[in-house]
Amino acid sequence: MSSPAQPRSGPDLSISFCGLNFKNPIIAASGTFGYGVEFEDIVALDNLGGFVVKGLSREPMAGNPPPRMFETAAGMLNAIGLQNIGAEGFLREKLPILARKKNLIIIANVFGYAREDYEAVIRILNEGENIAAYELNVSCPNTKQGGISFGSDIHALEELVAACKRLSRRPLIVKLSPNVTSIPLMAKVAEDAGADALSLINTFVALAIDPETRKPRISNITAGLSGPAIKPIALRMVYEASKAVNIPVIGMGGIATGSDVVEFLLAGAAAVQVGTASYFDPCATEHIIDQLYRWCIEHRLRDVKELIGALKVEG
Repeated sequence: MSSPAQPRSGPDLSISFCGLNFKNPIIAASGTFGYGVEFEDIVALDNLGGFVVKGLSREPMAGNPPPRMFETAAGMLNAIGLQNIGAEGFLREKLPILARKKNLIIIANVFGYAREDYEAVIRILNEGENIAAYELNVSCPNTKQGGISFGSDIHALEELVAACKRLSRRPLIVKLSPNVTSIPLMAKVAEDAGADALSLINTFVALAIDPETRKPRISNITAGLSGPAIKPIALRMVYEASKAVNIPVIGMGGIATGSDVVEFLLAGAAAVQVGTASYFDPCATEHIIDQLYRWCIEHRLRDVKELIGALKVEG
Protein backbone atom coordinates (compact mmCIF):
# COMPACT_ATOMS: atom_id res chain seq x y z
CA MET A 1 0.00 0.00 0.00
CA SER A 2 1.46 3.34 -1.03
CA SER A 3 1.11 6.47 1.05
CA PRO A 4 -1.23 9.08 -0.46
CA ALA A 5 0.47 11.96 -2.20
CA GLN A 6 1.30 14.71 0.25
CA PRO A 7 0.63 18.17 -1.26
CA ARG A 8 3.44 20.66 -1.20
CA SER A 9 1.26 23.06 0.77
CA GLY A 10 0.76 20.50 3.53
CA PRO A 11 2.85 19.87 6.66
CA ASP A 12 6.60 19.49 6.21
CA LEU A 13 7.62 16.09 7.59
CA SER A 14 11.26 16.30 6.50
CA ILE A 15 14.12 16.20 8.99
CA SER A 16 17.89 16.39 8.70
CA PHE A 17 20.76 15.22 10.87
CA CYS A 18 24.26 13.82 10.41
CA GLY A 19 24.32 15.42 6.95
CA LEU A 20 21.41 13.22 5.84
CA ASN A 21 18.05 14.49 4.61
CA PHE A 22 15.08 12.30 5.51
CA LYS A 23 11.72 12.92 3.83
CA ASN A 24 10.02 12.06 7.11
CA PRO A 25 11.12 10.88 10.58
CA ILE A 26 9.90 7.27 10.17
CA ILE A 27 12.70 4.69 9.84
CA ALA A 28 12.17 0.92 9.72
CA ALA A 29 14.16 -0.68 12.55
CA SER A 30 16.91 -3.26 12.21
CA GLY A 31 15.90 -6.89 12.40
CA THR A 32 12.24 -6.18 11.62
CA PHE A 33 12.52 -5.19 7.97
CA GLY A 34 14.97 -7.81 6.72
CA TYR A 35 17.26 -6.41 4.06
CA GLY A 36 14.50 -4.19 2.69
CA VAL A 37 14.09 -6.19 -0.50
CA GLU A 38 11.65 -8.55 1.25
CA PHE A 39 9.19 -5.67 1.68
CA GLU A 40 9.45 -3.97 -1.70
CA ASP A 41 6.36 -5.73 -3.13
CA ILE A 42 4.09 -4.54 -0.32
CA VAL A 43 5.70 -1.32 0.93
CA ALA A 44 6.75 1.65 -1.19
CA LEU A 45 10.25 1.86 0.25
CA ASP A 46 10.70 5.33 -1.25
CA ASN A 47 7.98 6.62 1.09
CA LEU A 48 10.00 5.79 4.21
CA GLY A 49 12.32 8.22 5.89
CA GLY A 50 14.85 5.37 5.75
CA PHE A 51 15.44 1.85 6.99
CA VAL A 52 18.05 -0.07 8.92
CA VAL A 53 19.07 -3.45 7.51
CA LYS A 54 19.23 -6.43 9.86
CA GLY A 55 22.47 -6.77 11.79
CA LEU A 56 25.51 -7.62 9.69
CA SER A 57 28.41 -9.67 11.01
CA ARG A 58 31.90 -10.51 9.85
CA GLU A 59 30.80 -13.95 8.63
CA PRO A 60 27.33 -15.37 7.87
CA MET A 61 25.44 -16.60 10.96
CA ALA A 62 22.64 -19.19 11.19
CA GLY A 63 21.10 -17.76 14.35
CA ASN A 64 19.45 -19.63 17.23
CA PRO A 65 17.38 -22.82 16.84
CA PRO A 66 13.57 -22.50 17.09
CA PRO A 67 11.43 -21.62 18.87
CA ARG A 68 12.89 -18.14 18.84
CA MET A 69 9.84 -15.84 18.80
CA PHE A 70 6.86 -15.61 21.14
CA GLU A 71 3.99 -13.13 21.26
CA THR A 72 3.37 -11.61 24.69
CA ALA A 73 0.30 -9.78 26.02
CA ALA A 74 1.66 -6.42 24.88
CA GLY A 75 4.57 -7.16 22.61
CA MET A 76 6.94 -9.82 21.45
CA LEU A 77 9.92 -11.85 22.61
CA ASN A 78 12.61 -12.71 20.11
CA ALA A 79 15.94 -14.48 20.22
CA ILE A 80 16.68 -14.79 16.51
CA GLY A 81 20.37 -14.90 17.25
CA LEU A 82 21.33 -12.21 14.73
CA GLN A 83 20.95 -14.53 11.75
CA ASN A 84 22.38 -12.85 8.65
CA ILE A 85 24.26 -13.41 5.39
CA GLY A 86 27.36 -11.51 6.50
CA ALA A 87 28.66 -8.11 5.41
CA GLU A 88 30.20 -9.36 2.17
CA GLY A 89 27.03 -11.26 1.29
CA PHE A 90 24.99 -8.09 1.85
CA LEU A 91 27.20 -6.08 -0.49
CA ARG A 92 27.09 -8.80 -3.11
CA GLU A 93 23.46 -9.94 -2.97
CA LYS A 94 21.26 -7.24 -1.43
CA LEU A 95 22.81 -3.80 -1.82
CA PRO A 96 22.77 -3.79 -5.66
CA ILE A 97 18.98 -4.33 -5.56
CA LEU A 98 18.46 -1.58 -3.01
CA ALA A 99 20.72 0.80 -4.93
CA ARG A 100 18.15 0.95 -7.74
CA LYS A 101 15.98 3.08 -5.49
CA LYS A 102 17.65 6.47 -5.66
CA ASN A 103 15.78 8.16 -2.80
CA LEU A 104 16.24 5.41 -0.23
CA ILE A 105 18.32 6.10 2.88
CA ILE A 106 19.99 2.82 3.85
CA ILE A 107 21.55 2.41 7.29
CA ALA A 108 23.64 -0.71 7.95
CA ASN A 109 23.43 -2.25 11.40
CA VAL A 110 26.80 -3.61 12.57
CA PHE A 111 27.54 -6.09 15.34
CA GLY A 112 30.23 -8.41 16.65
CA TYR A 113 31.52 -10.23 19.71
CA ALA A 114 34.87 -8.46 19.87
CA ARG A 115 36.04 -5.02 18.79
CA GLU A 116 37.89 -6.61 15.89
CA ASP A 117 34.60 -8.03 14.57
CA TYR A 118 33.01 -4.59 14.38
CA GLU A 119 36.10 -3.15 12.74
CA ALA A 120 36.12 -5.93 10.13
CA VAL A 121 32.46 -5.35 9.24
CA ILE A 122 32.98 -1.60 8.86
CA ARG A 123 36.01 -2.14 6.64
CA ILE A 124 33.93 -4.40 4.40
CA LEU A 125 30.96 -2.03 4.27
CA ASN A 126 33.20 0.97 3.60
CA GLU A 127 33.75 -0.52 0.14
CA GLY A 128 30.04 -0.51 -0.65
CA GLU A 129 28.09 2.35 -2.17
CA ASN A 130 24.70 3.82 -1.28
CA ILE A 131 25.01 3.14 2.45
CA ALA A 132 24.13 6.34 4.29
CA ALA A 133 25.26 5.51 7.82
CA TYR A 134 26.21 2.74 10.24
CA GLU A 135 24.30 1.76 13.37
CA LEU A 136 26.37 -0.04 15.99
CA ASN A 137 24.50 -2.67 17.99
CA VAL A 138 26.38 -2.50 21.29
CA SER A 139 24.06 -4.94 23.10
CA CYS A 140 26.18 -7.92 22.03
CA PRO A 141 28.26 -9.78 24.66
CA ASN A 142 31.93 -8.85 24.62
CA THR A 143 33.44 -12.34 24.56
CA LYS A 144 36.92 -11.00 25.31
CA GLN A 145 35.72 -9.31 28.49
CA GLY A 146 33.73 -12.02 30.23
CA GLY A 147 30.53 -11.75 28.21
CA ILE A 148 29.19 -8.42 29.50
CA SER A 149 27.68 -6.43 26.64
CA PHE A 150 29.61 -3.53 25.13
CA GLY A 151 26.68 -1.25 25.90
CA SER A 152 26.72 -2.08 29.61
CA ASP A 153 30.38 -1.32 30.27
CA ILE A 154 31.63 2.26 30.10
CA HIS A 155 35.17 1.41 29.03
CA ALA A 156 34.14 -1.22 26.48
CA LEU A 157 31.60 1.16 24.94
CA GLU A 158 34.08 4.02 24.78
CA GLU A 159 36.77 1.86 23.19
CA LEU A 160 34.40 0.32 20.64
CA VAL A 161 32.81 3.59 19.50
CA ALA A 162 36.18 5.34 19.21
CA ALA A 163 37.66 2.46 17.19
CA CYS A 164 34.69 2.32 14.82
CA LYS A 165 34.62 6.09 14.41
CA ARG A 166 38.25 6.07 13.28
CA LEU A 167 37.43 3.57 10.53
CA SER A 168 34.00 4.72 9.46
CA ARG A 169 33.48 6.58 6.19
CA ARG A 170 29.89 7.28 7.17
CA PRO A 171 28.03 8.82 10.12
CA LEU A 172 28.08 6.53 13.14
CA ILE A 173 24.86 5.89 15.07
CA VAL A 174 25.23 3.99 18.35
CA LYS A 175 22.23 1.85 19.35
CA LEU A 176 22.15 1.82 23.13
CA SER A 177 21.00 -1.02 25.38
CA PRO A 178 18.29 -0.26 27.96
CA ASN A 179 19.74 -2.88 30.28
CA VAL A 180 21.94 -0.38 32.10
CA THR A 181 21.86 1.57 35.35
CA SER A 182 22.08 5.02 33.74
CA ILE A 183 21.09 5.67 30.14
CA PRO A 184 22.25 9.35 30.30
CA LEU A 185 25.73 8.18 31.33
CA MET A 186 26.03 5.66 28.49
CA ALA A 187 24.67 8.20 26.03
CA LYS A 188 27.30 10.72 27.09
CA VAL A 189 30.08 8.12 26.89
CA ALA A 190 29.06 7.27 23.31
CA GLU A 191 28.91 10.94 22.35
CA ASP A 192 32.32 11.70 23.83
CA ALA A 193 33.81 8.68 22.04
CA GLY A 194 32.70 10.04 18.67
CA ALA A 195 29.12 8.92 18.00
CA ASP A 196 27.34 11.15 15.48
CA ALA A 197 23.90 10.09 16.75
CA LEU A 198 22.26 7.65 19.12
CA SER A 199 19.37 5.23 18.67
CA LEU A 200 17.49 3.81 21.64
CA ILE A 201 16.22 1.66 23.00
CA ASN A 202 17.14 -1.89 22.12
CA THR A 203 15.11 -4.76 23.62
CA PHE A 204 14.89 -5.67 27.31
CA VAL A 205 16.16 -9.06 28.45
CA ALA A 206 13.06 -11.09 29.34
CA LEU A 207 11.69 -14.60 29.87
CA ALA A 208 8.49 -16.52 29.11
CA ILE A 209 7.63 -19.96 30.52
CA ASP A 210 5.11 -22.58 29.38
CA PRO A 211 3.40 -23.71 32.62
CA GLU A 212 2.25 -26.98 31.04
CA THR A 213 5.68 -28.18 29.93
CA ARG A 214 7.57 -26.17 32.57
CA LYS A 215 9.99 -25.16 29.83
CA PRO A 216 11.04 -21.76 28.48
CA ARG A 217 9.00 -20.54 25.50
CA ILE A 218 12.26 -19.66 23.71
CA SER A 219 15.05 -22.15 23.03
CA ASN A 220 17.63 -19.57 24.09
CA ILE A 221 15.76 -19.33 27.45
CA THR A 222 15.91 -15.52 27.61
CA ALA A 223 14.94 -13.21 24.77
CA GLY A 224 14.50 -9.56 23.90
CA LEU A 225 11.17 -7.93 24.78
CA SER A 226 9.86 -5.31 22.36
CA GLY A 227 6.52 -3.76 21.43
CA PRO A 228 3.95 -1.54 23.23
CA ALA A 229 4.87 -2.96 26.64
CA ILE A 230 8.18 -1.11 26.63
CA LYS A 231 7.00 2.21 25.19
CA PRO A 232 6.69 4.18 28.47
CA ILE A 233 10.21 3.10 29.51
CA ALA A 234 11.56 3.89 26.05
CA LEU A 235 10.04 7.36 26.18
CA ARG A 236 11.66 8.02 29.56
CA MET A 237 15.06 6.87 28.32
CA VAL A 238 14.85 8.91 25.12
CA TYR A 239 13.94 11.96 27.18
CA GLU A 240 16.87 11.41 29.55
CA ALA A 241 19.36 10.69 26.78
CA SER A 242 18.35 13.71 24.71
CA LYS A 243 18.92 15.93 27.74
CA ALA A 244 22.39 14.46 28.30
CA VAL A 245 23.87 14.86 24.81
CA ASN A 246 24.15 17.37 21.99
CA ILE A 247 23.83 14.85 19.17
CA PRO A 248 20.59 13.60 17.58
CA VAL A 249 18.65 10.81 19.27
CA ILE A 250 16.54 8.33 17.30
CA GLY A 251 13.78 6.90 19.48
CA MET A 252 12.18 3.47 19.34
CA GLY A 253 10.18 1.12 21.50
CA GLY A 254 6.54 0.22 20.94
CA ILE A 255 5.77 2.75 18.21
CA ALA A 256 2.61 1.71 16.37
CA THR A 257 0.75 4.94 15.54
CA GLY A 258 1.41 8.47 14.36
CA SER A 259 0.53 9.69 17.84
CA ASP A 260 3.30 7.49 19.25
CA VAL A 261 5.75 9.25 16.95
CA VAL A 262 4.60 12.63 18.25
CA GLU A 263 5.28 11.49 21.82
CA PHE A 264 8.84 10.43 21.00
CA LEU A 265 9.54 13.69 19.15
CA LEU A 266 8.22 15.69 22.11
CA ALA A 267 10.52 13.66 24.38
CA GLY A 268 13.51 14.82 22.33
CA ALA A 269 13.88 12.33 19.48
CA ALA A 270 14.93 13.73 16.11
CA ALA A 271 13.46 10.66 14.35
CA VAL A 272 12.00 7.28 15.27
CA GLN A 273 12.37 3.65 14.29
CA VAL A 274 9.42 1.29 13.91
CA GLY A 275 10.10 -2.36 14.68
CA THR A 276 7.64 -4.83 16.20
CA ALA A 277 4.64 -3.15 14.54
CA SER A 278 5.94 -4.40 11.17
CA TYR A 279 5.48 -7.99 12.35
CA PHE A 280 1.79 -7.40 13.06
CA ASP A 281 1.26 -5.25 9.96
CA PRO A 282 3.92 -5.30 7.21
CA CYS A 283 2.63 -1.91 6.02
CA ALA A 284 2.80 -0.34 9.49
CA THR A 285 5.57 2.10 8.57
CA GLU A 286 3.52 3.63 5.75
CA HIS A 287 0.38 3.78 7.89
CA ILE A 288 2.31 5.57 10.62
CA ILE A 289 3.66 8.13 8.14
CA ASP A 290 0.09 8.82 6.97
CA GLN A 291 -1.16 9.12 10.54
CA LEU A 292 1.61 11.54 11.46
CA TYR A 293 0.83 13.66 8.41
CA ARG A 294 -2.85 13.78 9.31
CA TRP A 295 -2.03 14.56 12.97
CA CYS A 296 -0.05 17.58 11.83
CA ILE A 297 -2.94 18.75 9.66
CA GLU A 298 -5.46 18.32 12.49
CA HIS A 299 -3.21 20.24 14.88
CA ARG A 300 -2.33 22.90 12.31
CA LEU A 301 1.35 22.11 12.57
CA ARG A 302 3.31 23.29 9.55
CA ASP A 303 6.65 21.64 10.34
CA VAL A 304 7.13 18.39 12.26
CA LYS A 305 10.51 19.66 13.52
CA GLU A 306 8.61 22.03 15.84
CA LEU A 307 7.73 18.99 17.95
CA ILE A 308 11.29 17.90 18.69
CA GLY A 309 12.06 18.40 22.38
CA ALA A 310 8.88 20.47 22.88
CA LEU A 311 7.64 18.56 25.92
CA LYS A 312 6.07 20.94 28.42
CA VAL A 313 7.41 20.30 31.89
CA GLU A 314 6.08 22.30 34.82
CA GLY A 315 8.48 23.80 37.36
